[in-house]
Amino acid sequence: MCKILTIVGARPQFIKASMVSRAIAEHNVTINDQRLAIDEVILHTGQHFDANMSDIFFNQLNIPRPDIHLDIHGGNHGAMTGYMLAEIEQALLEHKPDRVLVYGDTNSTLAGALAAAKLHIPVAHVEAGLRSFNMQMPEEINRVLTDRISDILFCPTEIAIKNLIKEGVETPKNDQQSTINTQRIFLVGDVMQDAALLFAKQACAPQEVLLPEGFVLTTLHRAENTDCPERLANIVTALNQLHHTLAPVVLPLHPRARQLIAKQGLNLQVHVINPVGYFEMLWLLDHCDLVLTDSGGVQKEAFFFGKACVTMRDQTEWVELVEAGANELVGADEAKIVDAARRHYGRRIDSSLRLYGAGEAAKLIVRKLPKYTTSD
Repeated sequence: MCKILTIVGARPQFIKASMVSRAIAEHNVTINDQRLAIDEVILHTGQHFDANMSDIFFNQLNIPRPDIHLDIHGGNHGAMTGYMLAEIEQALLEHKPDRVLVYGDTNSTLAGALAAAKLHIPVAHVEAGLRSFNMQMPEEINRVLTDRISDILFCPTEIAIKNLIKEGVETPKNDQQSTINTQRIFLVGDVMQDAALLFAKQACAPQEVLLPEGFVLTTLHRAENTDCPERLANIVTALNQLHHTLAPVVLPLHPRARQLIAKQGLNLQVHVINPVGYFEMLWLLDHCDLVLTDSGGVQKEAFFFGKACVTMRDQTEWVELVEAGANELVGADEAKIVDAARRHYGRRIDSSLRLYGAGEAAKLIVRKLPKYTTSD
């Protein structure tokens, strides 16, 4: 049996981990060789701590409750990552996993990978190889560093693999020529698509919220936008304009973003609601007429539901969506946001394009884990 310690801390990671944990349970039931069984320990750093950003996802998605909860949140990037690094190291020394599994590009991702690497514990990175090529973004730094210290790289797209190869991460010709310490690249598809396909039928409208028939679903949380007064002001002005002249703007707003908007004295005149659970978010994606976001994951989720997406960032790690015409980058330019929203409102996207695999990413990941982890 191999022991995997999974590290999560933020909303998208809960969703991704739910699919892999489900696949691990199915794997353990179906295998004949117990040496290939997987014992999963889940560590929650606490990066997203609000009940609407954390607990609700564990409840809705039937994720096993974390075995370890560090309750680390708030503060600057360096302080948060440093606290996580120290606490994760202690957890690894106590639980002695054969491998650490990390997801995405958050501070929890980097802290988990770095703590494991310093203890010579192999690391597997889900969503490896993604690049926005903007090193001013904390997420880009987290991605690059995590990929460099991971020995298994699970990529969602062919473009992600090409990025890794350009950076000098070579994949061995075959398994016989490789060892446990050799970096490996695998194309598995996107676990978020697994989740969207599995849970779409359980989507439900947010409770106690009266929503309009047609609306623009908006998310706003990236530090590059919320921490820059000029960008945040431009976005708020654009959202207000769209809300009054195009269609109601529905904005599930993260507590931190809400505080920064209030601190700056901005008058946000849209339909603001509290953060929602995954099933409610799926319902909003299914019923909206446009997605306007600065999130990475929501760009893909819009595509899964056939909705056009306008992304309020200067770069994106999901370049295939831009190339396919499903997504348009507009930065934080007020005029560009309004113009793109008007052009794309109500437009439907061909979501049958096989950009992110066939919805079996979690199963492919789980098949690889014991093969490259067991020490027998």
